[in-house]
Amino acid sequence: MTPASERPAPRFSWFVPIDGDGAHIGTLRAERPPTFENLRAIADAAEEAGYYSMLIPTRFANGLFDSGEPLAETWTTATALAAVTKRIRFLIAVRPGFVSPGLFAQMAAALSQISGGRIDINIVPGGIQGEFEKMGENIDHDTRYERAEEFIEALRRLWASPGPVVFEGDHVRLNGAHCSPGPVDGGPKFYLGGASPAALRLAGRQADAYLAWIGPTEAIAKFIAAATAQYDAAGRSPVFGLRTHLVLRDTEEEAWAETEELLARAEKNVEAQRQALFAGTAMVGQRDQAKRFEDHRVGRHLWNGISTVRVNCGTALVGSPDQIAGELLGYWRLGVDEFILSGYPHLEECRRVARDLIPRTESLIAAERAAV
Repeated sequence: MTPASERPAPRFSWFVPIDGDGAHIGTLRAERPPTFENLRAIADAAEEAGYYSMLIPTRFANGLFDSGEPLAETWTTATALAAVTKRIRFLIAVRPGFVSPGLFAQMAAALSQISGGRIDINIVPGGIQGEFEKMGENIDHDTRYERAEEFIEALRRLWASPGPVVFEGDHVRLNGAHCSPGPVDGGPKFYLGGASPAALRLAGRQADAYLAWIGPTEAIAKFIAAATAQYDAAGRSPVFGLRTHLVLRDTEEEAWAETEELLARAEKNVEAQRQALFAGTAMVGQRDQAKRFEDHRVGRHLWNGISTVRVNCGTALVGSPDQIAGELLGYWRLGVDEFILSGYPHLEECRRVARDLIPRTESLIAAERAAV
């Protein structure tokens, strides 16, 4: 691992809740639907507060409230938000296979030009059982990762030169494709997550940053060690990020009380929808997020109750600002340099976290770096 004194200053990013938002989750309808006005207000607040970037996930159906409820489409939303902001970056989740690489290279290059280079790409090859099939996609888990690798390689070639580009892969083929103008500053960075062997291999070969979902520090340490081995095998240097929800309050008691309030209005049929999606999933990370613990307490400050009503990352750090800052310091010690945070509702919690948590965490990390 890179010595602490040589690592970059930590980055803190926020989240765009395309499923909707509110002080309660798992209800039939979101208290705050994912209208452009609501999402723009969060982006404006995150930019004003000084966050580095905002993660925009990808979904085929609402994954936090009833599955038939409104959902903001990822790429359109990212484009609109990039056009009305000035500094903050956007980490945009993309599923290879649903748009041709040649066309996507042009789309991403255009958005890079429009935004002044403020976009990065979160490649999402995997999916929950049955999710891809609903959209007419029927290839297996490992093949999705093989296709994702060709997708990334093709994009890099298209962005490196105005063309013509010829690419002959098993899943991606280009015959004289062009991309001009290309993206700003060499193009977006690629983020990859996933806990399966296929995901770790792909990250080692192609990811500019490996992004893990929050878990106990011992589990994250194992992921980082496994990913580092893959980066080493590819002769590349790893960068690690961590995605987590937060339940942050002035005291630990208030924070744990808030976890109960967050799910106080959850509907049984929404919980049933999520559990049906998780049953038999090939996603290693999703299975880890949904493991059962008494009162959903994974650890003293880790709570996975969100996983009962939400797809993908369903675990939160819970506690006071000093407690959660100490927890984030522990993950930083493992090698994490970027933290992608969220909390409900996202507008108010964006400001609370920027005011009460990030300065404390930065101070702890700065002191540790100076002591080396």
